[in-house]
Amino acid sequence: MEGDTITAISTPMGEAAIAIVRLSGDQALDIADKMYQGKQALKEVESHTIHYGYIVDPDTNEKAEEVMVTVMKGPKTFTREDVVEINCHGGLVSVNRVLEIALNSGARLAEPGEFTKRAFLNGRIDLSQAEAVMDLIRAKTDRAMNVALNQMEGRLSKLIQKLRQTLLETVAHVEVNIDYPEYDAEEMTHLLLTEKLGYVKSEIESLLQTAEQGKILREGLSTVIIGRPNVGKSSLLNSLVHENKAIVTDIPGTTRDVIEEYVNVRGVPLRLVDTAGIRETEDIVERIGVERSRQVLKEADLILLLLNYGESLTEEDKKLFEAVEGMDVIVIVNKTDLDKEIDMEEVREIAKDHSVVSTSIIEEEGIDKLEESIKELFFTGNVEAGDMTYVSNSRHISLLKQAKRSLEDAFAGIDAGLPVDMVQIDITRTWEILGEIIGDSVSESLIDQLFSQFCLGK
Repeated sequence: MEGDTITAISTPMGEAAIAIVRLSGDQALDIADKMYQGKQALKEVESHTIHYGYIVDPDTNEKAEEVMVTVMKGPKTFTREDVVEINCHGGLVSVNRVLEIALNSGARLAEPGEFTKRAFLNGRIDLSQAEAVMDLIRAKTDRAMNVALNQMEGRLSKLIQKLRQTLLETVAHVEVNIDYPEYDAEEMTHLLLTEKLGYVKSEIESLLQTAEQGKILREGLSTVIIGRPNVGKSSLLNSLVHENKAIVTDIPGTTRDVIEEYVNVRGVPLRLVDTAGIRETEDIVERIGVERSRQVLKEADLILLLLNYGESLTEEDKKLFEAVEGMDVIVIVNKTDLDKEIDMEEVREIAKDHSVVSTSIIEEEGIDKLEESIKELFFTGNVEAGDMTYVSNSRHISLLKQAKRSLEDAFAGIDAGLPVDMVQIDITRTWEILGEIIGDSVSESLIDQLFSQFCLGK
């Protein structure tokens, strides 16, 4: 199947100015010529040029679409194969008609992510760069996009390759001393092993230190807004989103289900969840909403706990503090435009080490301070995605942790005075684990699983 010429629609479905149908493979130009009518056959044109013409149904010889066709001949393409991109009008009927003609002319419908998979299999990119393509598509903020771009350019790959080369040279040095003791090679002592492995371990630890921030930039923080009914939860969501996503009334219990929305706060992507007010209620529908609120609370990375400036702390408020014990919480005392009834000293005492921010959402006061508190809670200083190699992918983080444990086993062997050839087993294992990050040593089933997560046509 990997030798077939594949095709797919590479733009979102729906009405638009243009849509693109992409072909890639050894027969891409032959298939395109069967369906293209223009001044010149596409096989005869220069690479990386664009041509005006028509798509014609080969069976009926009827014109199906007016198009611009881009020709890119391998290996200087994304897949390193011949690639043809047909730019047609962006209507559902027109783009599907062009795709159908391409399929009838000999192409096969691409699987999700198959274009990027071919780029990986043909050596155009490594596995970490391929995964960064999807991260770039899914990026919710500029900083998340910059992290993905850096990974696509190979910043992580180069560092991993450098560490693997250090380990390879160390293993080679061990092999020389084992296999050719008669040669005057430098003896691979435990001291030298410790120096080389210590360097690799410190670099892995540095990468893992960026993992939490990188994962936040990639996946966003699951942020849950909780509080008693009518403290301003839905108003806060609307304020952060800059849109009236949630219904706001003076009637307690208006929000009866969980509302989700992505929002960019100082470069930090939040998956913001507005919950039904957590309270005891006889209303069946509201009670279901309260139960869902309790469930999302357990899965949250960040809690925004709202209190009412115009009311004293209640037992319900105190129970909410108990429910979020040990979690990352920012306490928001809202409605400062009302007469003060709440005891702020009591709030700070019960909030303990959590940040306390005063806001009047209706007056749009305190939101900037809240956004700054969110950023400071998860990022020390500025989030400089351009200057650091962030690890954001869960698979990469897991493999780096495995590599670190393998190196720790090697150090344990050194401390126990084991022969260097036995320590070499753990060094080789570390080298293999790091290879899985960039795809040098990875199973075919894992490759299929990773690329199946891509959108069709990418």
